[in-house]
Order: sequence, then structure tokens, then C-alpha cells
Amino acid sequence: MIELLLDFPDGRSCPVLVGSGASAELASQIPDRARRVAVVTQEGIPVQVETDRETQVFLIGQGEKYKTMSTVEELCSQFANWGLTRNDVVVGVGGGLVTDVAGFAASVYHRGIDVVHVATTLLGQIDAAIGGKTGVNLAQGKNLVGTYWQPSAVICDTALLGSLPEREWKCGLGELAKYHWLGGGTLDALALDERVAACVRIKAQIVASDERESGQRALLNYGHTLAHALEVDGDHKLRHGEAVAIGLVYAAELALLMGRIDAAEVEEHRRVVQGYGLETGLPQDCDIDRLMGLMGRDKKVLESGYTFVLLGEAGVEVVRGVDPTLMRQAFDSMRSTA
Repeated sequence: MIELLLDFPDGRSCPVLVGSGASAELASQIPDRARRVAVVTQEGIPVQVETDRETQVFLIGQGEKYKTMSTVEELCSQFANWGLTRNDVVVGVGGGLVTDVAGFAASVYHRGIDVVHVATTLLGQIDAAIGGKTGVNLAQGKNLVGTYWQPSAVICDTALLGSLPEREWKCGLGELAKYHWLGGGTLDALALDERVAACVRIKAQIVASDERESGQRALLNYGHTLAHALEVDGDHKLRHGEAVAIGLVYAAELALLMGRIDAAEVEEHRRVVQGYGLETGLPQDCDIDRLMGLMGRDKKVLESGYTFVLLGEAGVEVVRGVDPTLMRQAFDSMRSTA
């Protein structure tokens, strides 16, 4: 078992347990004052948790169409009907959709109660469950409504990853790929537990220095500007990690056109992404004009126009005011190499 600690400047901390069978440690991570535990999960999640407290399971639907305000409202109503108090705890058991929704519900119910995450997917373990971001979608885009609400603890049971469907596994690999350029280096050379722990360490270090994404935390969105647009444009036919993989290659093509990196670095992006068995080309039916519009609504956009996280000599950084002409040229480059 690998035990990590996410520390914040104000003295708060969040333990993260990584390893095979880690979900058995859940009871030890529930706050002492909690009398009741509301477990938020989905049908088919391959884990049953033991809490040592009065427990009730609350199911949410499968798929992005259930990542909505109405789902959060329904959960909070069910919590109230059961009598959940502000001293109790919510436990999110599942992938990124579950931890986002469960975390959001916990953050607004009674103006905020404790939440513990048991992440059951690779995407959840290396990204969604770490760092306290919660959120739901609107028709206009992904994760446009949400909160920052740090969990009391996160449990990453790597034994559960062996049962993931291939596409769910690849979804996590797409998110994992970005960590190669955030200080992870050759992550594919590590054993699974160490690979997950390495990603958690990187994210924990960034989040601890910038909890509310006023600066450095935005770097975790590498590859995400196009990714979120692709997900919305395709009505979520692409899974998040699949879209991030394409977004990483697009960000590299854009950085090349801006003179920030050379062609060899673009090929390295393709090598890493393809090495995880992921696609690097744009979907055949995507609409570039619609993608441009969706990227203009990205959360990172302020008054300075199109905004991307891009690689350069100093590493990845937020770049504002990106020229739309170059963005279209980057799309052309991707299509010409497909």
C-alpha cells in the first residue's frame, strides 16, 4: 500500500491510499463524528464497501447525460429524506462521473459535508477523484457548474482496474498520457501501483499550490481545451480520455505552428498517445466551426480570447490570446497526417 498526503497551506490535508485491496481501508477513513454514510454509486460498479456505520446506497444513472444539476438535486432530496446531517459523510464509489456528482452534492448539501472517494477507474484514480474539483454539465459545455470541495480521503484500489472494460481503461490512459509532460517522464516504465501514485503525486503537488485554479492548476488541463469541445460536439460519443488524447496531439500541433516546440516533439506526443493504443486523429464527422465556438466557451477563456495550455521551452504553461488562424491550421495539420 502506498500512502500519500495532499497538504494545503491552511493546514488541511487529504490522505490518498493507493494499492491492491485499498478499498478495505474505507472504514478507517470515515470521520469519527459521522453516524451515517451515504454511498453514491452506479449499477454494476464492482466493489462493495464496508463502512462500520449506518449506510444507505444511492444510485445515479450511467453516462454523461446524468451528470446534471437535476441528478444533484435528486441526490440531495434523497439525503434529506433519509435524515443525513451535516456531521455525516458521503462516499462516492465509482469513476469520474460518480466522484464529480457525489462531491458536488456533498459540497452543497447543508452547505457542505464530508466526502470520501473510492475511485474504481483509472481516470478516477489519477485525476477526477484527486484535488477537490466537482462539477456537472450544461448543454453549453462540460463541467460549467461546480465547486471546489476537498475530500476527507481518497482510496485508489488498483485491484479494481483489472475488471475495467477496454474502452474504460483506455479512457484513463488518455488522461495518464498528459502527465508525461507534467513531470511524469516515462510513466509507462513503472508498475501499475507506482504509475498511479506518480500521477497522484504530480496532481497533489500542483493542487496544493493552487487549489482554485488561479494559476498553476490550469496546467492540469493540458489537452483539455479541444477535448471538452470534442465531447460536446460529438454528444459524448468520445470518452473523456479518448478526447484528451486527441487534444494532446492538437495542442502539440498548435505549439509547433506558434514556434514553441519542434516537429520532433509533436512526434513524441503521437508516440506516447499511440503507445497507449489511443487515436491521434480527429473524428471524421467533427465540425471545425462548431469546435472553434465550443473552445471559445472553455472555462479558461477570460477577456484575452482563446486560451490553451501549451508546451514550450519552459514546459507547459497557459497561453492566452491564441490566433484563431493558427488554430484552424492546426486542425488542417491533424487531418493531413491522419
